[in-house]
Amino acid sequence: MNLARAIHFDESDQRVFHSPARTGEWCISGGFEFSNWSEADLNGKARQAFANGWLGIETFGRVSFVAVTRIEDAERAALEQGLAQHFVDLYGAPSVEAARDVAQEEIAHMIELCDDHAPNTLLTVARELTDAGVREAFRVIEPQDADLTILAVHGSLDE
Repeated sequence: MNLARAIHFDESDQRVFHSPARTGEWCISGGFEFSNWSEADLNGKARQAFANGWLGIETFGRVSFVAVTRIEDAERAALEQGLAQHFVDLYGAPSVEAARDVAQEEIAHMIELCDDHAPNTLLTVARELTDAGVREAFRVIEPQDADLTILAVHGSLDE
């Protein structure tokens, strides 16, 4: 079973998101955060989070790129518990038990998205507001095989 982890290629996420996700933390789409948004909500760093931010489900920060990686059942269960608690703390769910099904669905959706891809595949998300609500589109960037001769320096250290 696969899920996605936050990955950073530079420091840009530190500047464009109010709260950037931590490198290596588990992520989901997190589009639910924008379900009641309108065009008036889309400005500055909030616009950036809406437009292309994945949600880290440990810090609840945002990140531009995620990488597909293997997740174990115990890790998944802990993430579901934490996300359910987040729904209680931030969104007013009546209890962790009441929020658990929704948390499980959010993580299951991301696992389904990731399971079709090889480890280290990069994913991006793009969102737009439509009359029907938030529309999400996902882009897949396949991992590239590196030719070690490009990276290796051939020679002798005895010279």
